[in-house]
Amino acid sequence: MTTTMRIACALPTRENLEAVLGMVDEARGWLWTIDTDQWATPWPDEKARDARVLRGLQARKTWIVWDGDIPAATVTATTRKNASVWAQPACACDLAERAVFVHRLITARKYAGRGLGAELIDWTGLRGQRLYGAKWIRIDVWSTNTRLHDYYLNRGFEPCGLCADPSYPSGALFQKPVSAIKKPSVPQFMVSPDQSGADGHPEASCLLTSASTS
Repeated sequence: MTTTMRIACALPTRENLEAVLGMVDEARGWLWTIDTDQWATPWPDEKARDARVLRGLQARKTWIVWDGDIPAATVTATTRKNASVWAQPACACDLAERAVFVHRLITARKYAGRGLGAELIDWTGLRGQRLYGAKWIRIDVWSTNTRLHDYYLNRGFEPCGLCADPSYPSGALFQKPVSAIKKPSVPQFMVSPDQSGADGHPEASCLLTSASTS
């Protein structure tokens, strides 16, 4: 089996912004069909949502998986937590331990059912471990989307509390030990050649240590 899809750091170009927003809008439309209010209304509004996406690109925190010129999936990751979301005592995680925090994990509907999103989140965790020594991969999940909660539980995540702010819609917190992640025997995507070093790993064009973009 030949791997043809490539993952690349999403620089702040119009093409990349439109690619991510297009996946957001497609996911939003699909979520309406499965009895959840997730993303039914952009939070807190469309302008602020689009600005968050753009900040993720500007901060070099966003990656896109490309199938040729088709965006297949995206993820945004940082090692700096959003302190208004990940705060004790409502959050039960050990926030002193190193972690990579994931946002906007989206798979285009054309690629649904292939495990691409699961592989992408695992890739993000392993990258966080290699570059930063992350022990955990963490994600805040839409509070009312219990179907999505079950998805992460089935992927080896454990619940670790809530966001203390009840107005924040993505307030269910989950984490997974990076040590539990196994590399796929046949990966569905590889890092774009122009972003790999001699060891085949991504260079620092997308760093992990700048501010949170959630």
